[in-house]
Amino acid sequence: MPGGVHEAAHSIPTIGIFDSGVGGLSVLRAIRQQMPCLPVIYLADQAHVPYGPRPLAEVRAFSEAITRYLLAQGAQLIVVACNTASAAALHFLRQAFPQTPFVGMEPAVKPAAERTQSGVVGVLATPATFQGALYASVVERFANSVTLLQHTCPGLVQQIEAGALDAPATRAILEEALLPMLAKGIDTIVLGCTHYPFVIPLIETIVGEGVRVIDPAPAVARQVGRLIGLNETPCPQGTSAAVSYLTTGEAAALQSLLPRLLGEASEVRQLSWEGVLAAGE
Repeated sequence: MPGGVHEAAHSIPTIGIFDSGVGGLSVLRAIRQQMPCLPVIYLADQAHVPYGPRPLAEVRAFSEAITRYLLAQGAQLIVVACNTASAAALHFLRQAFPQTPFVGMEPAVKPAAERTQSGVVGVLATPATFQGALYASVVERFANSVTLLQHTCPGLVQQIEAGALDAPATRAILEEALLPMLAKGIDTIVLGCTHYPFVIPLIETIVGEGVRVIDPAPAVARQVGRLIGLNETPCPQGTSAAVSYLTTGEAAALQSLLPRLLGEASEVRQLSWEGVLAAGE
């Protein structure tokens, strides 16, 4: 572990979080619940959302430019709050920025395999996540004893980006994915995209009480806490640090969604993609 992380634990480091859009807000929510004293810069690359169907090399290039930007803004730890970007770029980023600690998203196949009673687990994720070496590695290590049923939920990220969390079209996408899985006996669902926790209430109405839905965000927040030493020495009571919200898309669109997704309003600043590239140089 780089020495700077331990030093930063005393001064409370600034955390940079990025995603293609609003999905990473599910991770931000968990981090804020566990460590409200952490200052955060959240960057939604909505000029390029969704990342899921894009080539891995393109997502890697976006991730590198955003990382450079966040570091230039003072971030000392980067959370890649996007399963697609983690699959495409996490290993590369750790090599390219060896002094910076990274926390990425790993599909929660291990806890699902450990908890399932039926031996059948459903995984909802984007095509890039399923194609990535990270997912293949997790499956190889932890899923030998279970049957995994996979679905890419086409269009679901766009529905969540639009704030249509319980719309008929959103339900239709989820039913197409989940009903065949239910017929085959799933008792656990892994959410392999950070957007998907925002539709957990809708998923639960479709699958019923007998199916466990695993949200990976709390475990990611705990890993952030471990890296900066805040698990052992929690935030002082009543402290709350600022969150800066940035988007490469329309600021007004993201700003209007924050109350729905996070339960609070906040100002959002719009960045040009060229500005991200320039600031990260």
